[in-house]
Amino acid sequence: MFYIRRLFSQELAPVSQCDFLGCLQQTPNLLANAGFTGAPALESLTWLHNLAPCFPLRGDQIQVIHEPQHFYDTLVQRIARAKRRIVLASLYLGTGQLESAVVQTLRHSLKAESALRLNVLLDFTRGTRGALNSKTMLLPLVRDFASQVQLSLYHTPDLRGMTKRLAPPRWNELLGLQHMKVYLFDDAVIISGANLSNDYFTNRQDRYILIEDKPLADFYAQFIERVQEFSLAVAPDASEGLHRNWRILPYEGTKEQFIQLAKQRIADFVQETFQRQARAKELNPEADTWVFPLMEMGQIGIHHDSVVTKRLLSNCVAGSRLKLATGYFNLTQEYMDTITHKCLAKCSILMAHPNANGFQGAKGPAGGIPAAYTLIAKSFYESLVRRQQNHRVNFFEYEKPGWTYHAKGLWYYLPEARLPNLTLIGSSNFGERSVNRDLETQVCLVTANKDLSQRLQAEADRLYDLSQTAEREIVQRPVPRWVQAVVRIFRNFF
Repeated sequence: MFYIRRLFSQELAPVSQCDFLGCLQQTPNLLANAGFTGAPALESLTWLHNLAPCFPLRGDQIQVIHEPQHFYDTLVQRIARAKRRIVLASLYLGTGQLESAVVQTLRHSLKAESALRLNVLLDFTRGTRGALNSKTMLLPLVRDFASQVQLSLYHTPDLRGMTKRLAPPRWNELLGLQHMKVYLFDDAVIISGANLSNDYFTNRQDRYILIEDKPLADFYAQFIERVQEFSLAVAPDASEGLHRNWRILPYEGTKEQFIQLAKQRIADFVQETFQRQARAKELNPEADTWVFPLMEMGQIGIHHDSVVTKRLLSNCVAGSRLKLATGYFNLTQEYMDTITHKCLAKCSILMAHPNANGFQGAKGPAGGIPAAYTLIAKSFYESLVRRQQNHRVNFFEYEKPGWTYHAKGLWYYLPEARLPNLTLIGSSNFGERSVNRDLETQVCLVTANKDLSQRLQAEADRLYDLSQTAEREIVQRPVPRWVQAVVRIFRNFF
């Protein structure tokens, strides 16, 4: 049995409490029949049941969204129809006309439904950047609907002391961010990598999946509430303070104590969910699709998504295929080593062409980031050539005139499968930041539903059809010397 204590890089305290490992050891019967009922072809993926809560459902409960405009329209429509709860977790909310329309729709829904509750979780540093920012956009709702609205700003415990006082805006975002993208309306939840801002609503390509399932929506609503507990609460007077259930500011007191308590809150919740879902999975005999929520919170010692992702990469069998997409090519060394030495699948890696990179043309050092991603990709490709694995791993770059690229995730095809059997979708870019600095979540979706597999295939095709093979371009593209000099030093920050 793969022990789930390894999902956490620091020991939970006290050890007598039931953690993931303890729960599995004490209730082995929960996993005795773990698997994908009615789908023997998926047997090689049953290990997922040991690593994350499982939510069984039907493929027709899932909608794959393709375009930014459709994503925006869905957000607005779902907000307008919500009766009980809306949960918005994102890096930030933009300040343009489209974002203002979202806020106005929220206002109309809150006014029309007195029982409606709105929970918003954003990043503190990104959400308070500039005079007009995410916080100022939402503050009128906090003031006018104080009993219905909770606005929370996650503040990394790594930003404290002299660094907090002296680091200017943008630079203070390097240490860690709230990067999860979860948009929930009553019993439906959108998992995505897209933020709530104009580009992501118009011409910045991402991925989005809408799941209609009350148990999964309950999970994510409660999960975000747990994160809000150790985030800063915004009051009607615009001040930021402690959540009513929390006693330690992230930038004061002992950093280790804050991390330990925050980690415990998340770990306890996931363990409780794991046990409940293990008992409940037999209650849905019609399930043909299984959703496993994954989270990564390296700055508070939780490594979950990265463990599952590495296990998936290393378990890819001969004859299987893997498509991996990332908006920013900065795979961790561990992922690259796993793809090189342990993964037997034929891999197609999709990333942004420099012209489709959101940092292209940026002022200052940020303008060198696209070249840095090229350099990292070149280094990985050359490593594959040296180890005679380049025949198995191909590189593609997405480019669409006038668009930028931000889609990330993975599609996995078992041997002889024409359609994907599994996808990862969410906020993680599979990079150093995703594993060690930011708060991330994505779902691992396994399906035996042919229609859903066809829709996931269509999603992948739409992205790859706008790409070109890129090995030669990666090797030949010039990289400024100053980028070559600093990329290894600052690789963990972008």
